[in-house]
Amino acid sequence: MTKAVKVRDLTIGGGAPVVVQCMTKTDTRDVKATLDEIARYAAVGCEMVRVAVPDQEAAAAVGEIVKHSPMPVVADIHFDYRLALAVIQNGVDKLRLNPGNIGDRDRVEQVVKAAKERGIPIRIGVNSGSIEKGLLHDLGRTAATMVESAARHIAILNDLNYDNIVVSLKASDVPTMLAAYRLMAEQYDYPLHLGVTEAGTTMQGTIKSAVGIGTLLAEGIGDTIRVSLTAPGEEEIRVAWEILKSLKLRQRGANIVACPTCGRLQFDMWPVTTELERRLASIAEPITVAVMGCAVNGPGEAREADVGLAGGKNMGLIFRHGEIVRRVDQADMVEELWKEIQEAAEEVRLGGKASQGNHA
Repeated sequence: MTKAVKVRDLTIGGGAPVVVQCMTKTDTRDVKATLDEIARYAAVGCEMVRVAVPDQEAAAAVGEIVKHSPMPVVADIHFDYRLALAVIQNGVDKLRLNPGNIGDRDRVEQVVKAAKERGIPIRIGVNSGSIEKGLLHDLGRTAATMVESAARHIAILNDLNYDNIVVSLKASDVPTMLAAYRLMAEQYDYPLHLGVTEAGTTMQGTIKSAVGIGTLLAEGIGDTIRVSLTAPGEEEIRVAWEILKSLKLRQRGANIVACPTCGRLQFDMWPVTTELERRLASIAEPITVAVMGCAVNGPGEAREADVGLAGGKNMGLIFRHGEIVRRVDQADMVEELWKEIQEAAEEVRLGGKASQGNHA
């Protein structure tokens, strides 16, 4: 088990649930736009947010952002120790900072002293694309090089009697990322922030992230995750939750069970599932919804769900907790199923049970 690190009211590591985080894509200096974005992130399940701090104007804005953010705020600092000191003074909850990159020992000591006084953790963030030139020249761009880079940054902080650390070792290449985190987990017990950096567009980036982050989580490695997509942050958060839900590590929102369709299908199922997926984005409760296309597996799968639809020729059967509720016409399937979904979600909100599959 990794060490436990506190970030405002969240715990990373120490056996705590895996934390979902994201990074804003707005200009941090625009406080209103950044807070609006953070509010949208919170609505879809983000639990910690990171903001870029490129200059002192952004560092000053962090103070206002922290005051009004519904979740802990992490400042992303590169090279300039004065920015780290400024955001600490302004109440930031966590730093993303590589101590070996901010100058001589005196500068590092100032940052560590300020972080200690306020109980602020530091994430050491190693990225395969920005390994120190000396290490890159001597060892090449490998997983072992990434771990060595992290080890050197950790040693700087440990030498200053600072141990409130989270580590990430991100690469855009999934096998390299997997190897780096596995090696790190063997050598240290610091909490690990998982991610595939620069994963790409929504489709490709989702696949890379699911394979990289999901593989490590399935092995018991990882304490907090960020999915990096060239897409709105809300999409990153949704993908992160889907990864966690697929492994039954966390539950938030609806889980859709839907058949891939085949020649036995007797209704136009794709528009039905597409519309339901759109609507289900507004459901936070952990319910399972099944949409099945024929009589082979349909009724059985629908009975296992909180709410289910088994479609047939010109009609569909709607199930609730294993019992047939009613028969509906094809044209009414979405609306009738949606009514049942909303009622099931309300049951969960009021303390009722979701299906067995949602309690792992």
